[in-house]
Amino acid sequence: MAVVTRVRDLRAPVGHPGEVAYPDKVLGDDEEVVRHLHPHWLTVFWRIVLFLVLVGAASFGAALVPAGAQQGLFRLAVVGAAVLLALVLVAVPLLRWRTTHYVITTHRLLFRQGILARHGRDIGLSRITDVSYRQSLWDRIINSGTLTIESAGESGATVLKAIPDSDGVQQLLNHMIEEDADRRAQENAGYIRGEDDDDSGWHSTRQF
Repeated sequence: MAVVTRVRDLRAPVGHPGEVAYPDKVLGDDEEVVRHLHPHWLTVFWRIVLFLVLVGAASFGAALVPAGAQQGLFRLAVVGAAVLLALVLVAVPLLRWRTTHYVITTHRLLFRQGILARHGRDIGLSRITDVSYRQSLWDRIINSGTLTIESAGESGATVLKAIPDSDGVQQLLNHMIEEDADRRAQENAGYIRGEDDDDSGWHSTRQF
């Protein structure tokens, strides 16, 4: 019972507030999402801090503009510069974080990234040969880490950084790999039994 409880806990979605279901159109008919993650939220924490600093600086700068005929124009320039910096330094990184997906399904591991131009990679669970994680002291404090995934037929390891609950994700991946191997073994056994039944029926017909 303890093992079953642990597996259920591992499947619980973590990593960002307001979990959003992954699009079903990229999944197979018998494929289900087990866990859907974004990079750890602290990767964008300082962007939020920078946004607050920009708002404060823009307000302070606009208040310092001396009175005069050009006061409105100068204030508009200060606000415009702050908005431009916020778009480049805050909005773009936030969108990049939000559009980075690490998805574990019953059949594979999916990686998707990009705002306008997108790229991604799929690794079948049956091809994964090793999953390891690494945490620094700071990573342990914030419950994050780096996953390294070795897969058959690939030129190099796949490294996923800033993964929330990296040790739990590693255990989940190992568990899903075992489940996938069991499922494939059962499918192969059923296929072989089906062939044997067909052969038996064919021989019976030939006897008559």
